[in-house]
This record gives sequence, structure tokens and C-alpha cells, in this order.
Amino acid sequence: MNVPTGVDPTRIEGSVAVVTGASRRIGRQTALGLAAHGADVVVTARSAQDEIEAVADEIRALGRKATVVMADVTSEGDVARLAETVRADHGRADIVVNNAAVRKQAPLLEMSLEEWRQINAVVLDGAFLTCRALLPLMIETGGGTVVNIGGMTGHTGAPNRAHVCTAKAGIVGFTKALAVEFADRGVTANCLVPGHIGGARSSSAGAAPAHGDGPLGRAGTVEEAAAMVVALCLPQAGYMTGQTVHVSGGLYMP
Repeated sequence: MNVPTGVDPTRIEGSVAVVTGASRRIGRQTALGLAAHGADVVVTARSAQDEIEAVADEIRALGRKATVVMADVTSEGDVARLAETVRADHGRADIVVNNAAVRKQAPLLEMSLEEWRQINAVVLDGAFLTCRALLPLMIETGGGTVVNIGGMTGHTGAPNRAHVCTAKAGIVGFTKALAVEFADRGVTANCLVPGHIGGARSSSAGAAPAHGDGPLGRAGTVEEAAAMVVALCLPQAGYMTGQTVHVSGGLYMP
């Protein structure tokens, strides 16, 4: 998007952002970062209602409107309800951040088809359903931006994570497809790939892959990762689309 003269390219006043999987870590911090830059934010979670309500309260404390939608992004019905809520409560969707994910570990030869499908359903089906439901609303108001959250193991590989590696590699292709198909309707799409991000992890995620900390010699923070997600959503990033951006402290250099 072109930034009109006199408009602050770092502000998104009046924009409406939808962040899936926003109850903790990068999703939570992204929602707060978008609110700090002027957006009203719709936040989703599948089950962590207390946590997602707390995120909404923090957004409201920043002076922005927050809407909570409890939704499973793999459910067509839940995602349709999410889109209906966005339309009813806000009338527009300018930013969509597909952050919802499940990370588990299992040796390939012991991995069940159910486990394989669960990971891919949340990451890939979830992004597909969310974009399919919300892009029409985005296009109605002149376009916007999609940011999909990838994963470094989708580029490097990792033991016991074939399902995660496959899903996160797939989201890169999905991002490129969006960027090409919707460019003429004012939509940009990019993929943000975090490296080793420190802090508490869910019990199902297991230990972080043993890649080390890279040239900077430390893990990243959720604030650093989320700041780059937010940057991709600002008007000043309007000429950037179809790109995969790595925030890994140099741990992975494509």
C-alpha cells in the first residue's frame, strides 16, 4: 500500500487485526504490538480462555478495542463464526496473522497418522480456512496484509519433527500463493520464521531443537520475534510481499 503524504508509516490507527493462537508467546506479543501501533485486535484461542481474556484486557489497557473469539482453526464452523464476529463487531479486517500451531515430537517410525494430520491441520488447514474466511472482508475495504508464522525446522529439518517440518515448509508455499493470487486486490502476504526463541514453552512442544544459539550467542525473545511480525503489518512494508523473513540471530542464513 502507498502511504499518503503526512501519514505516519509506523501507525495503523483504525485498522483491525486478527491474530490466531494469541494466548501466549509470539501470538500474544504480536497482538499487543499491533495494539500499541494503533490497531483494534481480534484474538483467538482454542482452549486457553483465561489467558486469552487476559491478553484482551492488556489490549484494552492500551486504549484499543479487543474481541475474544474461542475457536479451533481446523473447524470450518469455528472459523466461519470468527469471520462473522469480525464483520459484526468491526466491519473490516486489515491484518491477519496466522500464528496458531501445535508442536509435538515423535520419531517418524512411531508417528501415528493422527499425529501427522493434527499438526498439519492446525498449521496448514488453519491458515487456509482463516484466509478463505477473512480475505473477502479484507478485499472489500481495499486490501491489507497477511503474515503467516513459519518455523526454522521447516528449512533445516529436525529429528522427531517430520510433521512440524512439513507443515512449516508448507506455509511458505501457501504464503507465496497468496502473494501472487491477491496482489491485484491490494493484499500482501509474508512469512515470518522465528529461530530459537527463549522463554517458557508448552509441555507438548518438547525441548527446543538443538541448533545452538547462532552467531549472536543467545536465544531470541518473543518481543523481538513479534516486533518483526508487526513491522510486516505496517504501511511502510507495503512493497514487500511473498517473502520469507528469518528472525534467528543468524542461526539460519538462507
